[in-house]
Amino acid sequence: MTAYLVTIAILVCEAALIGLALNFQWGLAGLVNFGVVGFVAIGAYVTALLTPELGWLPAMAAAAAISAALSTGLALLSIRLEENYLAIVTIGFGEIVRLVILNEEWLTHGALGIADISRPFAAFGEGLGGDLVFIVFSGALLALVFLTLEGLTRSPFGRALRAIRDDATVTAALGKPVFALRVRAFAVGGAVMGVAGALHAFYLRYIDPSQFTPIVTAYAFMAVIAGGRGSNVGLVLGAGSIMALLEGTRFLKDFVSVIDGVQLSALRLGLIGVGIVLLLILRPQGLVAEPRRRAADVLPGGRD
Repeated sequence: MTAYLVTIAILVCEAALIGLALNFQWGLAGLVNFGVVGFVAIGAYVTALLTPELGWLPAMAAAAAISAALSTGLALLSIRLEENYLAIVTIGFGEIVRLVILNEEWLTHGALGIADISRPFAAFGEGLGGDLVFIVFSGALLALVFLTLEGLTRSPFGRALRAIRDDATVTAALGKPVFALRVRAFAVGGAVMGVAGALHAFYLRYIDPSQFTPIVTAYAFMAVIAGGRGSNVGLVLGAGSIMALLEGTRFLKDFVSVIDGVQLSALRLGLIGVGIVLLLILRPQGLVAEPRRRAADVLPGGRD
């Protein structure tokens, strides 16, 4: 049971990292990214390939940098498109990544995947002790990313992104470089997705194309919607809630004997879907509403 709880804790950290990245791109800047799984896969494969040569920390940094670079390139090509077309482009990018990692065997080992990926702090050994150390590492990584994105969200950069999301035309009329700010936001989100992919590779120690399916992107959007679009605190709560529901409902088969494995899998996703619909109806702002600064908070003498 302890090992199972450890697994859930690490999965929550990974889901929260992916969700924080999407929340920065979509929740804060209004940039739809349906290719989330592609950037996560890139981070995982870069980490798996470079860790034996460089060590885990440079490999993770490279995963973040390469994911950010590809995010920047994709943004420069497509971010001027309308929202619907941007969504189509990102879907295409995710599919391209899937096909590359599946077919370029000389680089990714194709469907066989990459095994024996070294974990950070491997000197602490395997088993429960090693997993507990990895939980601390995952939690520290999540805290670092959370504080970084929260700082960016509260900075002038973050406020400009929120203004672009609400009305890009007015923001441009006020002299803000809308295109450049959107590209930077997309790059930041891509870097965090690369870090999440690195964490995924480190924990499982084996990756293959079957692990990177569109459901990863769906879970990320679920977490953002449930937590509250634009709220980092809500996102962490939303990611935790989604993963808890996904894992907790595995035990339904112990109470309802007429459900087989296939039906249980569909029922679990259905329950989460129903929960999100109810949340959107009863609390459309999510579990934690997006923090908003009032004019009184920024104008001199506004509280007088």
